[in-house]
Amino acid sequence: MDDRRDTAEIGLIGLGTMGANLALNIAETGHRIAVFNRTQSRTRAFVDGAGDLSAMIVPTPDLVSFVAAIARPRRIILMVPAGKAVDDQIAALLPHLDAGDVIVDAGNSDWQDTGRRARALAAQGFDFLGLGVSGGAEGARNGPSMMAGGTDRAYAALDPVLRLIAARFQRTPCVAHLGPEGAGHYVKMVHNGIEYADMQMIAEIYGLMRDGMDRTAPQIATSFARWNEGPLASYLVEITAEVADTMDPEAEKPLLDLIRDSAGQKGTGRWTVIDAQRRAAPLPAVEAAVTARVLSGDSDLRHRGAGIFGKADPLDLSDADLESALIAGKIIAYAQGFSLLAKASTEEDWSLPLPRIAEIWRAGCIIRSAMLDDMARALAEAPEAQLAFAPAFADRLRTHVPALRRVVAAASLAGLPVPALASGLSWFDTLRQPRGTANLIQGLRDRFGAHGFERIDRPGETDLHGPWGTG
Repeated sequence: MDDRRDTAEIGLIGLGTMGANLALNIAETGHRIAVFNRTQSRTRAFVDGAGDLSAMIVPTPDLVSFVAAIARPRRIILMVPAGKAVDDQIAALLPHLDAGDVIVDAGNSDWQDTGRRARALAAQGFDFLGLGVSGGAEGARNGPSMMAGGTDRAYAALDPVLRLIAARFQRTPCVAHLGPEGAGHYVKMVHNGIEYADMQMIAEIYGLMRDGMDRTAPQIATSFARWNEGPLASYLVEITAEVADTMDPEAEKPLLDLIRDSAGQKGTGRWTVIDAQRRAAPLPAVEAAVTARVLSGDSDLRHRGAGIFGKADPLDLSDADLESALIAGKIIAYAQGFSLLAKASTEEDWSLPLPRIAEIWRAGCIIRSAMLDDMARALAEAPEAQLAFAPAFADRLRTHVPALRRVVAAASLAGLPVPALASGLSWFDTLRQPRGTANLIQGLRDRFGAHGFERIDRPGETDLHGPWGTG
């Protein structure tokens, strides 16, 4: 553990799955990297398993030797759990650093925490970069999509490394400096919110096939594999086919049939929903996905409900309609996400480059999809417009929404849940409703609470009231 070899160009703290894979990725690009983990045995195991890349790795037993092993100005990547662990690690590092050193938080931190840390460190002479990293363990090792927020100086210090380790789409690195302070982690948060909706919609189609159409997991895998060759081509559809087709060798059954139906979450989907509501830019598909995960954890409640109300009826749906419904749902989920990014960009004065965000999501990240190339072009042509209204996507929605209606209607009649698909459809229908029903809500609010309203025949007048009394 005391073999520091030559001075490292960069340092990384936290050798969990993501940290270890990112460190190997950096080492493979020819950058000597110092590593530290609170548990020394993990550091030893990491170096022992690095093979030929171990020559590019400088293992260190403590923070003092870790910091001393890195060339100045130091560039240190934190891959520790979000929250208090990040603050604690920064506090432990600071006494050993020099002004001008750069700290990078590459975890799934709350963007507001990132902004707070950036401001506090800037006051002490340090640069801070919030780096959203997407792609899971495989992406960290072979090329993730990365979303950076921080000062120009901080990004410039990391750019040579980030460009080499990033995923590539047609030779273009999937990494970008998106704005100051928390901008990178904010974009990563919204990415994860879209991911929630995308996975939930896929799971809903799977559920219709399994519970309404009596399809086996291998049969479902065949459909998803075929869909992945068309407009739905994406990482999540690809691995859905893989997961559904995997057999458990001991039980001699599809592994998917043996996995408990309770989905966990680390908070980013919930953060996205809360932020969207605060900005009045709601994401109903993401909200439905978060709610579905919460309900998935109460198996006893659902078993009791089945006993009281009975199970669902069979479905008669074509694969073509299921595929088409999922295409419409995916477009709607992305459109909602980009609307939130546009709202946040204005409110936080970030000037988020929406086309570039779509571009860096084309490879490496979990929500990478063939559609993102067209989305990047649509956002470049009309960056302030609603993505669903862009001609290319309006045409697709006109083509595929009828199937989404049939699928949602059939599922509802059969008693099968499709909350994300249904909420996406309702959002779409709200967009095409020139006069909604909030006039009645305003009338009711004025009737019981004298909250006031506006009239369409008297523009400019506010806080008007009806002839009724309150009470």
